[in-house]
This record gives sequence, C-alpha cells and structure tokens, in this order.
Amino acid sequence: MKRARETGHNDEPNDDVSKAQPTPITEDGQMHEKKLKNDVSKEQPTPITEDGQMPQKKFYRSRAHCNPLSHNNSFYYPTNPDCIDWSIDHYPNIQTTNLIPAAVAVNKEKDPARLVPSVLDIGCGFGGLTIALATLLPSKTILGLEIRAKVTEYVRLRILACRRDHPGQYENCSVMRNNTMKFMPNLFHRASLEKIFLCFPDPHFKKKNHPRRIVSERLLSEYAYFLKPGEGRLYTITDVEELHNWHLEKCRPHPLFRELTEDELKDDPCVEAMYNETEESKKVQRAGAKKYFAVYERIRDDDSSLKTIGAENFWDDDGFGVSVAN
Repeated sequence: MKRARETGHNDEPNDDVSKAQPTPITEDGQMHEKKLKNDVSKEQPTPITEDGQMPQKKFYRSRAHCNPLSHNNSFYYPTNPDCIDWSIDHYPNIQTTNLIPAAVAVNKEKDPARLVPSVLDIGCGFGGLTIALATLLPSKTILGLEIRAKVTEYVRLRILACRRDHPGQYENCSVMRNNTMKFMPNLFHRASLEKIFLCFPDPHFKKKNHPRRIVSERLLSEYAYFLKPGEGRLYTITDVEELHNWHLEKCRPHPLFRELTEDELKDDPCVEAMYNETEESKKVQRAGAKKYFAVYERIRDDDSSLKTIGAENFWDDDGFGVSVAN
C-alpha cells in the first residue's frame, strides 16, 4: 500500500475514470440504438396537440388559483399600444377593421384603420365565452385574456381548430396570455373597448388576498378609461354571493358606471351567453347552484349625473372608494 501511494498507482478501480468512458458503440460504428432514440426524442419533441387539431382539456388542466400580484417577467407587454399589430398573430384573416379614436391615435396619419380588440373576456379560462362571442358578435373583435400558460395554449389551439372546421368563422376571436391587473395600459387605448366580461373570477376568500380580486376601485377606474363612454359595458357574474356583494359594493358608487336594469338588459344577447356559455357556468348549472350577475354601463363624460369628487367631499361616507370601518 505504501508503494502504491508513492507511485500514484492503485489496483482498485477509479470511479471517475469509469464514468468518463465513452458511450458504447456497435460493430458498425453507430451509437447504441437506445441512446440514439433518446437523443432523437429530445431534439424533436412531439407536441401534445398539432395546430388545427381540437385539444383535449385533460392535457391542459392547470391550478385554478394564481396570484396576479406576484412578480413575473414572463409576460409580453409593449411600451404602448401602438407597438402591437393585432392583425399578425391574432386576427390574420379578418376583414373588419376598428378605428382607434382620433384623440389617442398617435400614428393615425400613417395607419388610419388599425385593427384592435373591441371586446375583452378577462380570465377567459378554457375559452367557452370567447368562442361563443365570436359568432354572437361577428362584427366585433374578441380577445380572451388568461394568466395561466397551459390554459392559454388550450384556447389558442381550440380557436385554430374551430377556424379549420368552420372556414370563414372564428377569425374575429383570439387569446393572449397576460396579467390584466398590471398591463392593460400597455395593450389598449383609451375608449377603445365596447365590452368587458368578468366571468366567475377567483373569489380570493381570505381578507389578506382581497387586493387580488379583479374588481376594485382602482381597476374599475381603468376599465372606465378603456370603455367607450355612453356605450361601453362591464359584465360581471359569479356563483359566490359574497363576491357578488363585493362587486355591487365597488361598482355602484363608482362615478363612471351605472348599473343597468333588467328591462335594459332584456335585449342584450351577451347576458345569456355569459350566463350559459362559460365552462364555469355550465359546471354551476350542473351542480344546481345559483348565479349572480350584474351589468354596468360606462356613462358619458358630460353626463349631468356624473358626481364631482373633490377635496371637500372625497372623504364623505358615500364618496367614491371610501368606506367607514365599523
């Protein structure tokens, strides 16, 4: 043993040397068949669903809860809405164009008729309502927004399959993965939207998680900014009564929204679609549970009923965004 230490030789096998041995080859000089198959499969992964095929939901299920306030740099968001050409990735074959309002169209002289989304389905889930609105509102451009990557990919493939099976249809709907609570100003111009749907959002029951709810004083002001005054509508629906009461509590006192009555909604086909077409709505219906909904209209900026909020009444108990703790 002493001579072995002095000369650096040892009869015991060296694990490092054995690990460094080259990959065994066959007689014809090719790599081992199993090793070759593994390498090929890694280089050319087979997608779960090919573009144009109808995806199976079981391969795209994702965790229902997601924290929209967490730091996440994986979302694409431009510096301003003019940086997006919606006709390339979202509506490549559509003929209808939507004009950006002249007041905010920075490049209107260069491109007077830019295609932009006019209806948003925020938190679109597996795309039931997004696809239903495409045929219900054929002259509008529908965009589903979803925060979960796997679910967004499912909706994208579902839309491509619908376009393949029904030529000429569903060209006016698309989907995008994005965080609406953070990046809406980067995507849309002022007064460019006609409808916003908030269907069965995450209730976030714990009080500490209430800031994650998709309806709040701040977000309502953003929705009002993007909706067209006098015609834009905000649709909300949930199967959680406590969350519905939260929506009423936030929306009713907001100075830029007016709750619509049943008579005003009876001719709106979007209400029935929201009530019946989403996956969550169908699930609630199968369970025999109750659904709660409300629709609000973006009032005109020159409306006489518009309440003026100033320093003298901002802290009033009935003022916008102010509540007195009991």
